[in-house]
Amino acid sequence: MTDFISREAAHTSGLYHKREIAIVHGKDALVWDVDGREYIDCVGGQGSANLGHGNVAVAEAIGAQARILATCTELFYNDRRAEAYEALARHLPAELDRVFLCNSGTEAVEGAIKLAFLATKRRGVVATMRGFHGKTLGALSATWGQEYRELFGPLLEGFSHVPFNRTEALDAAISTDTAAFILELVQGEGGVRPASLEFVREAERICRARGAMLIVDEVQTGFCRTGTMFAIERYAVVPDLLCLAKSIAGGVPMGAIAFSRAVGELPKRAHSSTFGGNPLACASAVAAIGEMERLGLARNAAERGAQLLEGLSGIRSPKVREVRGLGLLVGMELKENAGGTIRALQTEGVLALGAGPTVLRYLPPLVITQAQIARVIEATARSLA
Repeated sequence: MTDFISREAAHTSGLYHKREIAIVHGKDALVWDVDGREYIDCVGGQGSANLGHGNVAVAEAIGAQARILATCTELFYNDRRAEAYEALARHLPAELDRVFLCNSGTEAVEGAIKLAFLATKRRGVVATMRGFHGKTLGALSATWGQEYRELFGPLLEGFSHVPFNRTEALDAAISTDTAAFILELVQGEGGVRPASLEFVREAERICRARGAMLIVDEVQTGFCRTGTMFAIERYAVVPDLLCLAKSIAGGVPMGAIAFSRAVGELPKRAHSSTFGGNPLACASAVAAIGEMERLGLARNAAERGAQLLEGLSGIRSPKVREVRGLGLLVGMELKENAGGTIRALQTEGVLALGAGPTVLRYLPPLVITQAQIARVIEATARSLA
């Protein structure tokens, strides 16, 4: 293990807080380190491993496509890209019938903001406190966390933030000068906080009334994570622009912006991506979405998420403040820094995430089993004892 760690440490950027284990193998909701120790993966590629690890259909699709054609820009039409569009269209609202393909969540957000500028001829953007939308400059301007923002200020002008779930704050914040309002339906990095139905519906109403674009960031909540293919289904809302990424292609880097005709006709070459919509990623996405359907991942996320939420809520510990979440995106807020409990969980054979300084975030592959969720709950109880 030390050899892999030292070899990577010799060249890594230094931008990441790395844990002293080297993960080398995975299957479904389990991963193994170089010494052969097994862990239940509740990091889940930070949301990119909804389908789990080592899915055979995805692996075969990637291999077959790599042998035929890996790269084909959108200067040309392509068979795999057409199939990827159709796979997405099966699950998207009918209104969101146009799609721009890119490579990541922050690219999707960056592109959505630009499209909102084009559509409205305005430059104001309203986001939410505790929201996280990425770290490129436009997405970072919408992100709330000062630990990210202060290093690179001043950021783009015209961006402001309203308190999350404070419905009464929306009326003053979204004006006829606003290009877009952007929000997550469950704040991930911001502490695993689901939006209230009232907040989302009022945001939609005000955006429609004032000609602003509604952007929903489903980079983490998309692709069955909350118990439906997209969380917008749970809120019965159709945004003007929907940002997707992470698990869209079964672990292969890919992102997408789905948008409505309200955005209008776009000037040619106003936005583009060399690797966006490449056949390799598209083949992986077609296979991954097919597997999500075949395996019933939305149903499993709802059932296992309810089990995890109930089990964690039943842990009696003076350290716990609150447990909250939606589907298999669950957070446990502690009354102390969560770092020690995350390390204790790792010792117990469970890998988990933070979501701010005091929140444990559970983001397992959606193929996780009932028995594995029970082990996660038991390990958490022991880690808090």
